[in-house]
Amino acid sequence: MENPQEIEFKSIEEFLGYLPESELEIVLFLRKIVLECMPDCKERLVSNVPFYYRHSKICYIWPSSIPWEKVSSGVGIGFCKGASFLDETFETASFSSKSLFSSIKEIDVVSLKQQIAEAISIDEQIVKARRRRIQ
Repeated sequence: MENPQEIEFKSIEEFLGYLPESELEIVLFLRKIVLECMPDCKERLVSNVPFYYRHSKICYIWPSSIPWEKVSSGVGIGFCKGASFLDETFETASFSSKSLFSSIKEIDVVSLKQQIAEAISIDEQIVKARRRRIQ
């Protein structure tokens, strides 16, 4: 499959080095929150952006400088199981629920941490359901 972005980062550091300063500040802030809330997560580049996994994909951080039609400006943080969220403040799409930020000031840290906790809970429910089916 051809890469529509025409770029391919080899590491998170290379990804971070590519970002304009305005996006880098937001990405680093969001990344810090995600890693604080999920110290046991795995961080991997998928489609040239960081995705965060535990048992399954939990969330991603997508800056607008990495081409994707759903993030045209600022930086998005999305949750891969967004349709499962109990909080209906999210914009629900078929793939994810996301929030877009053009500055750090717009980020409600308490709310974001609650959303991450909910995503972790959903991830735990998924793995428990899988284990029950296997037994």
